[in-house]
Amino acid sequence: MTLVEPALFTPQSLDHPDRPLGLFRLLRTLVHNPLETWPQPLFTERLFWQRFAGRPLLFVMDPALVDEMLVAKAAVFPKAPIIRRTIGPAVGNESIFTAEGTQWRWQRRAAAPPFRHSTILGFVPAFHAAAARTVADLGSRGGETVDVAELMMATTFDVIVETMLSGAASFDTKRFGQEISHYFDTVGWIAALSILRAPAWLPYPGKRRAREGNLFLKREMARVIAERRARPAATPDLLDFLIAAADPETGRAMTDAELADNLLTFVVAGHETTALALTWALWLVGNAPEVEARLLDEVTRVVGDGPVEAGHIDGLVYAKQVVQEAMRLYPPAPLIPRIASEDVTLGGEAIAAGTPVYVPVYAVHRHAQIWQRPDAFDPDRFAPESARALHRGAYLPFGAGPRICIGAAFAMAEAVAILATLVRAMRFVPLAGHQPLPTIRLTLRPDGGMPMRVEPR
Repeated sequence: MTLVEPALFTPQSLDHPDRPLGLFRLLRTLVHNPLETWPQPLFTERLFWQRFAGRPLLFVMDPALVDEMLVAKAAVFPKAPIIRRTIGPAVGNESIFTAEGTQWRWQRRAAAPPFRHSTILGFVPAFHAAAARTVADLGSRGGETVDVAELMMATTFDVIVETMLSGAASFDTKRFGQEISHYFDTVGWIAALSILRAPAWLPYPGKRRAREGNLFLKREMARVIAERRARPAATPDLLDFLIAAADPETGRAMTDAELADNLLTFVVAGHETTALALTWALWLVGNAPEVEARLLDEVTRVVGDGPVEAGHIDGLVYAKQVVQEAMRLYPPAPLIPRIASEDVTLGGEAIAAGTPVYVPVYAVHRHAQIWQRPDAFDPDRFAPESARALHRGAYLPFGAGPRICIGAAFAMAEAVAILATLVRAMRFVPLAGHQPLPTIRLTLRPDGGMPMRVEPR
């Protein structure tokens, strides 16, 4: 008897080249979409050497080696310089994301308390309230087509403003989001020029606008911090936690410059990554009626007709699986760039000091040797028993090791609460013939947005 595999929605995949691209085509494709430069062996091999502009680069896909690199040998593989060149102008080089060594360690320790489980659960009402406002806005539009990517960016920005900035009314969220997007749109140029070892001052399309936008973002952060120091919030929020944070070992607090960089990091990363996870999740669910039915059934059973509350989060098991599977297929952070700080061996490969060593998360998450039907949408991969069997180096939506995203638990609780609130009230219907393709703009965005028809249930 032949077993028939269940029908699963399988999104259209990108066409990846069979072998590395030549330099000219590589640079041109990098500017358009760096993801399209990734060759097929990244999805089938354990390790893959490639040369960029005459220099060796190692891609690591084997889960055990990924784990060895990011956990056991984390000190040997610090963040690659390209991180500071691409992300530093946006969030600063003094933040928990870009700092290294002792500067990173003390900030990580100091910033940890706001992201404890009990504190995160206290933010669940804000997660639900932001989603409820989005539902009310959609209900007033009468089932029209909207850009769900833009909608989720606004929703998660609403969350950040409420949880981190106590609903600061003077915060220009619309312009803030626009400036982030304008900067992200230039990242392909930065990556291409980095490969050519071009100096940082070299002009490229959009650079002046991006620089002006970054200055606006930093001024906004400085203003918000100054206002908060003068007038603390009635109820402490994440910014108050950061201001009060101190190194447990030395008692050192953050300077205003460090506060501004970290606040900007949390605002940018905190809304962008969760918004993208929700965008892809809603589109995937809209294409998978059986998944949608199971999800809606769970939300109705666990939450009922009232608001999503802290006590519901652990019960929304399938909703969490949907978010996890969406982040497997479309990881918001699709690449982990590292560099060997000394001569080292990994998986039998001798790696010279100074060699870039990258974990292509998007490829690991779709690797033929790790996942069955790797391109298909199947939330049951993350059912409790199945999830426990996964190697921890096989699933990396938030990174791994000591540099794992400090806001991972916050983001997951936020995504689950928002997803539950949205799907209970609205149907998200994909447009016929629309095939959104992922494109790297630091994060993994749908090229051209995510237009969907949204209807009240």
